[in-house]
Amino acid sequence: MRRVLMLLVAAVLLVACSGGPPGGSGASAPRPPQAHVSTLPGNKATNVSPTLPVSVHVTGGALLQVALLNPEGKAVAGTLSADRRSWVSAEPLGYGKTYTWRGSAAGPDHLAVPVAGSFTTLTPLQQLHATLNIGDGDTVGIAAPIILQFDGHVSDKAAAERALQVQTSVPTEGSWAWLPDDNGGSRAHYRPKNYWQPGTHVSVTAKLYGVALGEGSYGREDISTKFMIGRAQIVEADVNSHRMIVMRDGHEVMNFPASYGLSSDPQRNTTNGIHVVMNKAQKVLMSNPAYGYVNIPEYWAVRISNNGEFIHANPETTGVQGSSNVTHGCVNLSTANAREYFTTAMFGDPVEVTGSPTPLTGADGDIYDWTVPWDSWLAMSALHS
Repeated sequence: MRRVLMLLVAAVLLVACSGGPPGGSGASAPRPPQAHVSTLPGNKATNVSPTLPVSVHVTGGALLQVALLNPEGKAVAGTLSADRRSWVSAEPLGYGKTYTWRGSAAGPDHLAVPVAGSFTTLTPLQQLHATLNIGDGDTVGIAAPIILQFDGHVSDKAAAERALQVQTSVPTEGSWAWLPDDNGGSRAHYRPKNYWQPGTHVSVTAKLYGVALGEGSYGREDISTKFMIGRAQIVEADVNSHRMIVMRDGHEVMNFPASYGLSSDPQRNTTNGIHVVMNKAQKVLMSNPAYGYVNIPEYWAVRISNNGEFIHANPETTGVQGSSNVTHGCVNLSTANAREYFTTAMFGDPVEVTGSPTPLTGADGDIYDWTVPWDSWLAMSALHS
């Protein structure tokens, strides 16, 4: 009898340890994990930079569909990864706009998880517009500076300069320099250490959109240009020689009698230093009320500074051209000679004036870049100083 009872107890224990209810299949299988969606920036974020990529990431699943919509309901361009686990924007966003996520993801459980939320980009106190002085496809002279002109003050010049890039087809040492604000705003000039090499292709990119320029100002847009350096034409203008010599690619192509500024009057001297051809016109009305003339027409005029210095025709001084300096600062040539030079001049050609006691300075206009020693020019950069 005792042996029978022990067998019954063992049977009960065996059933109790079997782990499942009578007729059952054991514990239920674990539920597959649900997909988890995260966005960058986070939901309700504000003051988001419009140029930083925004993204969606999924762990434990994949994106079924995704869209980032602007306030007008237009989808922002973006790239979906091959494994469908992430999406990243592929274009800049707008200033001061709210963007909304739409879409869904799913994990192994096949249950949809929404892609949702929104964020708002920053609103600048001011958007600064910038322009470049050399147009796409232009050909310019070997002394041409690249001029980036803003329509307002840039207080964070280092941030602006970091957004600038100059690429050349041949190695060229050069630097940006910040000149005093003028023409309505800040301005940066770029020049090489020495004259550009003829035939150089130059590409300039200013990725200013979204860049904080200081005091609540941001860049309004990106700008760029591509141009080429033309032949090496240099005007050699020794005021004491009473001649103007034009050298092209190392060869003398013109040698004209000239008259320069009257040396006895400092207000009439042709200024000393490397000038740059700025523009030209077949006819220019010239005025200098202090010396008694207003709107006098002069022809075949090539501007070399903003203080009224031109190389132009002047029949009234033809008799002293080559022997005496009598002008009010301009370089006077005969009509035939002025026209011949005029047809060859282009923006960026250097005009090297020597022998004058009065130097070309920043007071004489926008382009005095080549009068600044290279070490001083480097110190005018917001990044090199």
